[in-house]
Formats: sequence, C-alpha cells, structure tokens
Amino acid sequence: MSGKTTRDDMYATRVAAPGDFVFDETVAAVFPDMISRSVPGYPAIINMITLLADRYAQPGSTLCDLGCSLGASTVALATGAAGRNCHVIGVDNAPAMLDRARALSHADHPAIVWRCEDVRTVGIADASVVVLNFTLQFLPVDDRLALLNRVHEGLRPGGVLILSEKVAGTDEQANDLLVEMHHAFKRANGYSELEISRKRSALESVLVPETLERHRARLEDAGFARCDVWFQCFNFVSMVARR
Repeated sequence: MSGKTTRDDMYATRVAAPGDFVFDETVAAVFPDMISRSVPGYPAIINMITLLADRYAQPGSTLCDLGCSLGASTVALATGAAGRNCHVIGVDNAPAMLDRARALSHADHPAIVWRCEDVRTVGIADASVVVLNFTLQFLPVDDRLALLNRVHEGLRPGGVLILSEKVAGTDEQANDLLVEMHHAFKRANGYSELEISRKRSALESVLVPETLERHRARLEDAGFARCDVWFQCFNFVSMVARR
C-alpha cells in the first residue's frame, strides 16, 4: 500500500468528549500516522500477518479481515497467500476507512473484495485465516463471544484466527505499568500530554480492553483448540487461535 501520510494532530486542537471517537473522514486521513505512533509494534504485526498467512492460508479458501480499517492487514493476507487462488475480503462498517482502503490497495491488489458491513453479521464461510486486528475491543463486550463463535464455525479444519487486542493488566498495579509505558511510547513519538489525555477521553467506553486471560477463556468457549500469544509489547498483544 502507498499514499501520502498526514500527521495526526487531531487532539492538539480538538476538545474530546468522553466516548466521541469515531472512524470518520478525519480519522481516516491521519490513521496510518496515528496507529504507527500509538500502537507499539504495529508495523511488525502487519509484517508477521503476511508470514502467518503464508503458513496457514489454504488453497482456494477465503481469507477475512474483519474491521480492516485502511486495509493494511488485508493486503498482508493477500501478499502472504499469493498464488493460492484465495478469496481475500476486507470488511469494515466505516465508509471513510473503506473508501481509502480501496484507493490505497487497488493498483497492487485489485482482486481484494471490500465490503461495508458490520463484522457481527457478515458471512464467514470456507475460511482458512480470519483476522481481527484491534477490532474486537471496539465491540460491546456482550457481542464478542457470538462473533468468535461465528468465526470458529466459518473456519476450515486447521484454520486460524489472528486476534490482536489492547489488553488490561491482571491487577491494578500491572495495569498501571502497562498504561504508563504505553503513554511513554506515545510521548516518545511526539504526542503531548494534552493529546494523550484527550485521546484517552475520546476512547472512553468506545474501546473496552479485557485481560489476556479473559480472551483465552472466550476463545476456548468458542471452540478453538488452542491459543498462543506470538506478540506482546506493553498492553498490545496478538494471538493465533487454531480451530
């Protein structure tokens, strides 16, 4: 994917009300800069999704990126599964994000299908790899198991779910350390204390993190045979769950 990157200074000027973060045109315009400066290890996660797709994508199967935003992980799936006649689908319910995903990827990956739908209701079938890359955390907690059940049911035997999430610490002390280190990461990437505070307020009740243990238990409840953490930096983790 290519395209001009606009620096994220949204919360240098915007006064955030609790819970007002939305994936609109403003966020879409700065999203590549925002996520690279806000999520530790995000470029590495995208690169490794390519390698995981190379390992697990089955010929002729479907590869689904649920909550694809600008399509970085969708393109990673397509790249890793190149030459296997896989059907690659990127799904997002934010038109502004999906429009940019189409524009950024079309020249290099014209076969990717982009669908503007709710990930909670989109059809999943004959899949060998499904990605939820920092998506589940934005859904109401009560809706999360139902989605994982549907993902499990839609996977072929031997298929995998790649689940990346911002997580909460197991106790208050652990959580405080993770949050403090994440904020230090953001300061090191040029965000001011005011921007960090405003962004945190905007995400209140929109992004609801859970502990790693809760994620493992829910994946087991959904029927996944095992779940392995392959990446963690501070409170950001990525897991592979096998059907």
